[in-house]
Formats: sequence, structure tokens, C-alpha cells
Amino acid sequence: MNYPVWDVPILGSAWVIGAIASFHVLVSHFAIGGGFYLPMAERKALREGRADWLEVIKSHSRFFMVLTAAFGTVTGVGIWFAIGLGSSEGTSTLIHNFVFGWAIEYTFFLIEVTSAMVYYYTWGRVSDRMHLTIGWIYAGSAWLSLVIINGILTFMLTPGSAWLAVAGTGEEASRFWQAFFNPTYFPSLLLRTCICITLAGIWAFITMSRIDGARQPQLKTDVMRWTAKWLIPSFVLLPLCFAWYLYSIPEASRGLLELGVKTMGQGVFTQVTRAALVTVITSATICVIVYLLAWRSALDFKFGHACALLLLAMAATASTEYTREMLRKPYVINQHMFSNGTRKSQVDAFNRDGYLTRSPWVRPEERALWQSGDSADPKVQAAHMARGELMFRGQCMSCHTVDGYRSMRRFLETRDRQAIGNILTVLHEYKDDSPYKKFMPPLTGLPEEITALGDYLNQLVHGADAKKAPAPAPVVPVPAAK
Repeated sequence: MNYPVWDVPILGSAWVIGAIASFHVLVSHFAIGGGFYLPMAERKALREGRADWLEVIKSHSRFFMVLTAAFGTVTGVGIWFAIGLGSSEGTSTLIHNFVFGWAIEYTFFLIEVTSAMVYYYTWGRVSDRMHLTIGWIYAGSAWLSLVIINGILTFMLTPGSAWLAVAGTGEEASRFWQAFFNPTYFPSLLLRTCICITLAGIWAFITMSRIDGARQPQLKTDVMRWTAKWLIPSFVLLPLCFAWYLYSIPEASRGLLELGVKTMGQGVFTQVTRAALVTVITSATICVIVYLLAWRSALDFKFGHACALLLLAMAATASTEYTREMLRKPYVINQHMFSNGTRKSQVDAFNRDGYLTRSPWVRPEERALWQSGDSADPKVQAAHMARGELMFRGQCMSCHTVDGYRSMRRFLETRDRQAIGNILTVLHEYKDDSPYKKFMPPLTGLPEEITALGDYLNQLVHGADAKKAPAPAPVVPVPAAK
């Protein structure tokens, strides 16, 4: 517990990160796919001598530049801010292990933003060949930024045995390339590239839908149909890429998805399966709408239809990112760091020496009161509850809130002190048959720390009625997790 805990009421830090990330992915992937859409559309217009196309493409490039350079950049910074607060330990690990990777990505990002602005502001001011070259420079730098980011994102799910073998030794940098080109790197890169191409078409509909079909019916029909074709390759390849990706992820992660699929007949769905189903349903709906309207009835395709497609794409993006995050549970870096920031290698030490023993957030006077045997002293009781709160903040609040998302109050409201203690014992022992093991990290700490957490949760849930609930048993050593 080296860092302070970011307490976000109701939503929780995870939802803040997820909300920003979903919007950012929707725009950043458009920035990559759109980088190919613009020069390819311009080249087609130049070859066919379609001046009307060029006007539309120029208008789309302005929309593209403003959205990606402004909104994409702001949300990118927002993600760094959010993950730095919500998962400080995990962010620190990614920075230390991939510092040169981040530097390379920022270089491509600077080229990307600069070339996007140059591309828009040089319409009609440079030769057609030079203008196309600028567009291709943007497309290449944007895709190369994905090449770098993809390695870091996939590392979190599949860090690879070579990196895990040296994790925590200070030699992690020697396994940079093994960690970067991890088992899910290439399937994820192809999968994300397909998504980028799809989003290029969906975002283009926003601009193309505003063409007046009554005044320019041929232009709107041609542009809408050409844009619709951008969705064909990705919808053909996405299922194959997704199957390759599933084949590459760890068996335990794949089991979470398979469990929900096998129990569909009984109406039982895991969270991962629900999110995956949203992705499938929204993607299929987009495909149907594009065929029936954008292709077959291009003149009837309005701005509202384009916005509806974008909302469906947002739902598909958010559910896909949520699925990817859930596949890592209970880790933030698979087999290395749990979602609450505890490293797998620290579990035994925390159980032996205490979770709060070296915490910088404990005041010396609180430690002195913890060691006092006078449980009747109000100050000792207050320090005991403060100890439980620190345990709650350090080990629970990365995923749970008090009253909102994954509410602890709602989860424990029907349980008395003994039942709460039983749950904590199960989490602490962390046996293979534990129903929580696939989703939650182990509860670490000394017996008295776990007792303090149980008392704090009991008071948190029952409030003024906590005294009426069954009294906690005397502090009994809890078996250490093996």
C-alpha cells in the first residue's frame, strides 16, 4: 500500500477509467482507420476526376482533425490521469518496464498530430501527389502508434513466461522484447486493425450523411456505398481474428467465457459472456443497418441514422474493452500483480509480517494504540476501526465502492459479523475450490488486521445496528494462505 487510494463515490475508480477509455478507443481507433480512409478516398477521387468527392473529403478531413487531435488527445491524457490514480502500482510497472516503448509511441503520436493538421491545411496549396504523401505519412505513423500500444496492452493479459521468470528481480528490462511480443500480440494487433477500419467507415457516415441527396443524389449514393464497403473486410475477418485471440489467451481466462457459454441454456451468464454477447449483437446490428440503409437506400440515410450507428459502435467498443479487462481477473498484470496492486510475490510476506506493517499511511500513534491491550479504551477502539478502514481501502476499494458499483453495503447487508468473517477467511485462505478465486485477489495480512477489517465492514454495513449484530469473536489466528 505505497500509494493513496482514489475514492470515487458511487462509480468507483474502475468505471471512471472504463468510461474514459471507451470514448478514447472509439476516437483513437478512428484516428488510425480514418488515416487510411482519407488518402484512399482522395486517390479514388483524383483518378476518377471527381471534384465533388474532393470537397466532401476535405470537409471530412476537418471533422477528422478536430475530433482526433482535440478529443482524442484530451481523453488520452485523461486515461493516464485516471489509471495513475486508480491503479498506481500497475501504472508504475508499465512505465518502468516499457519506458522506451512509451517514448517511441509518443514520437509517432507527434508525427501523427502534426501530419493531420498539415494534411488539412494544405488542401489546394500543394500538389496532389504531395498532399497524398502527407496523408500516407499520417496513416503510417498512426498505425505504428497502435503497433507500440498493442504490445503494452496485451502484456497485461499475457506477460509471457520469460518476463514472469524475472519479474521482481530488477532484470525485467532484459525481457523487453519477450514481454512486448507476447502470446496475444499478433492476434490482438490484427483484431484492432480490423476494428480501426470498421470505425473509419462508421465515423465517415457522420459526414457523408449530411450530403443533400435531393441536390446531389449520385454523389451521396456513390460515397455512401464506397464507405459501406469499408465494413466488409473487418466483418469477414473479425470472427477469425477473435477465434485466434481466444486461442492465444490463458486457459483460465478462456474458461471464464466458456463457462457463460455452456450455461446459457440455464439462463446463467458470466459478466464476461454478457459483455461478449453485447459486442456480437451490436456488431451484427451495425452490419444489418449498413446494408439496408447505407447500401440499398443511400439517399434515405440521414444524420440520425449515422448517430445511431455511432452509438452502437460505442456499445460494441465499451463491451469489448470490458471483456478484455475481465479476462485478466483477478489480476491487473496476469500472474504478477492482483487488481488491488498486491504482487503475487508479496502475498506470503504480507501474511507473515502484516499488510500495514510498512504502510506510510499509518501514523506512529496509531501503531502504538494497535499494540495496546486495552480494548475498552475508546481511542484503542477508534484505532482498531481505522486499521480496518486502511485494510478496506488498500485491498478492496480498487474494485468495490461502499454504496455504488459492486457495493459492499449491498453485498454484506444480509450477513452478520460471523458471516462476514467467514467470507474473509475464505478470501484469506484462497483455496483452489474457492468461489471467489477466479474474480478476487487473496486477502492478505495478519489475523488482527483481518479481524479489524471484519469489524470495520460490520460497522460500515450495519451502522448504528452494528452493536446489535453478533459480537465478533476474540482475535483468533487465521490460517496463512499457502
